[in-house]
Amino acid sequence: MQSEAKIFKALADESRLRILALLLEGELCVCEIMAALDLPQSTVSRHLAYLRNSGWVKDSRRGVWMYYRFNAEDGLLIQALQPVLQAHLGQSAEHALSLARLRRYQASQKPQTC
Repeated sequence: MQSEAKIFKALADESRLRILALLLEGELCVCEIMAALDLPQSTVSRHLAYLRNSGWVKDSRRGVWMYYRFNAEDGLLIQALQPVLQAHLGQSAEHALSLARLRRYQASQKPQTC
Protein backbone atom coordinates (compact mmCIF):
# COMPACT_ATOMS: atom_id res chain seq x y z
CA MET A 1 0.00 0.00 0.00
CA GLN A 2 2.91 2.39 0.48
CA SER A 3 3.66 2.57 -3.23
CA GLU A 4 0.00 3.28 -4.02
CA ALA A 5 -0.05 6.03 -1.40
CA LYS A 6 3.07 7.61 -2.97
CA ILE A 7 1.40 7.53 -6.38
CA PHE A 8 -1.69 9.36 -5.10
CA LYS A 9 0.28 11.80 -2.91
CA ALA A 10 2.17 12.93 -6.00
CA LEU A 11 -1.14 14.12 -7.46
CA ALA A 12 -1.80 16.41 -4.51
CA ASP A 13 0.10 19.36 -5.97
CA GLU A 14 -1.04 21.62 -8.79
CA SER A 15 2.45 22.00 -10.29
CA ARG A 16 2.94 18.24 -10.43
CA LEU A 17 -0.45 17.81 -12.09
CA ARG A 18 0.50 20.45 -14.66
CA ILE A 19 3.80 18.66 -15.33
CA LEU A 20 2.04 15.32 -15.77
CA ALA A 21 -0.44 16.89 -18.17
CA LEU A 22 2.45 18.16 -20.29
CA LEU A 23 4.25 14.82 -20.20
CA LEU A 24 1.14 13.06 -21.45
CA GLU A 25 1.93 14.87 -24.71
CA GLY A 26 5.39 13.29 -24.87
CA GLU A 27 8.94 13.48 -23.55
CA LEU A 28 10.18 16.94 -22.56
CA CYS A 29 13.40 18.57 -21.41
CA VAL A 30 13.40 20.39 -18.08
CA CYS A 31 13.85 23.71 -19.90
CA GLU A 32 10.72 23.02 -21.96
CA ILE A 33 8.70 22.32 -18.82
CA MET A 34 10.06 25.50 -17.24
CA ALA A 35 8.97 27.53 -20.26
CA ALA A 36 5.55 25.93 -20.48
CA LEU A 37 4.73 26.40 -16.80
CA ASP A 38 6.63 29.67 -16.32
CA LEU A 39 8.35 28.27 -13.22
CA PRO A 40 12.01 28.45 -12.12
CA GLN A 41 14.34 25.50 -12.70
CA SER A 42 14.64 24.69 -9.00
CA THR A 43 10.86 24.37 -8.61
CA VAL A 44 10.45 22.24 -11.73
CA SER A 45 13.36 19.97 -10.76
CA ARG A 46 12.00 19.48 -7.25
CA HIS A 47 8.60 18.46 -8.57
CA LEU A 48 10.13 16.19 -11.21
CA ALA A 49 12.20 14.45 -8.53
CA TYR A 50 9.03 13.88 -6.52
CA LEU A 51 7.26 12.47 -9.58
CA ARG A 52 10.23 10.24 -10.39
CA ASN A 53 10.48 8.92 -6.83
CA SER A 54 6.76 8.14 -6.77
CA GLY A 55 6.94 6.25 -10.08
CA TRP A 56 5.09 8.69 -12.33
CA VAL A 57 8.00 9.68 -14.58
CA LYS A 58 11.28 8.34 -15.90
CA ASP A 59 14.30 10.44 -16.76
CA SER A 60 17.25 10.22 -19.08
CA ARG A 61 20.29 12.40 -19.54
CA ARG A 62 21.40 13.57 -22.98
CA GLY A 63 24.53 15.62 -22.69
CA VAL A 64 23.83 18.34 -20.16
CA TRP A 65 20.03 18.11 -20.47
CA MET A 66 17.62 15.96 -18.51
CA TYR A 67 14.56 14.62 -20.31
CA TYR A 68 11.44 13.30 -18.62
CA ARG A 69 8.67 11.08 -19.89
CA PHE A 70 5.50 9.64 -18.46
CA ASN A 71 6.16 6.21 -16.92
CA ALA A 72 3.28 4.14 -18.24
CA GLU A 73 5.04 0.79 -18.44
CA ASP A 74 6.09 0.10 -14.84
CA GLY A 75 2.94 0.27 -12.76
CA LEU A 76 -0.57 -0.99 -13.32
CA LEU A 77 -2.06 1.77 -11.18
CA ILE A 78 -0.26 4.49 -13.15
CA GLN A 79 -1.38 2.84 -16.40
CA ALA A 80 -4.96 2.83 -15.17
CA LEU A 81 -4.82 6.48 -14.07
CA GLN A 82 -3.28 7.78 -17.30
CA PRO A 83 -6.59 7.99 -19.24
CA VAL A 84 -8.23 9.73 -16.28
CA LEU A 85 -5.47 12.34 -16.21
CA GLN A 86 -5.67 12.77 -19.98
CA ALA A 87 -9.42 13.26 -19.89
CA HIS A 88 -9.46 15.73 -17.02
CA LEU A 89 -6.15 17.58 -17.12
CA GLY A 90 -5.82 17.75 -20.88
CA GLN A 91 -9.07 19.69 -21.25
CA SER A 92 -8.34 22.62 -18.95
CA ALA A 93 -7.78 26.18 -20.14
CA GLU A 94 -4.62 26.33 -18.05
CA HIS A 95 -3.23 23.29 -19.86
CA ALA A 96 -4.02 24.90 -23.21
CA LEU A 97 -2.06 27.99 -22.13
CA SER A 98 0.88 25.83 -21.00
CA LEU A 99 0.86 23.99 -24.33
CA ALA A 100 0.84 27.29 -26.23
CA ARG A 101 3.86 28.51 -24.22
CA LEU A 102 5.60 25.18 -24.83
CA ARG A 103 5.02 25.35 -28.61
CA ARG A 104 6.29 28.96 -28.75
CA TYR A 105 9.40 27.98 -26.79
CA GLN A 106 10.06 24.95 -28.98
CA ALA A 107 9.66 27.03 -32.13
CA SER A 108 12.18 29.57 -30.86
CA GLN A 109 14.93 27.03 -30.08
CA LYS A 110 17.62 25.72 -32.36
CA PRO A 111 17.84 21.93 -32.65
CA GLN A 112 19.79 20.31 -29.78
CA THR A 113 19.67 23.44 -27.61
CA CYS A 114 17.51 23.97 -24.61
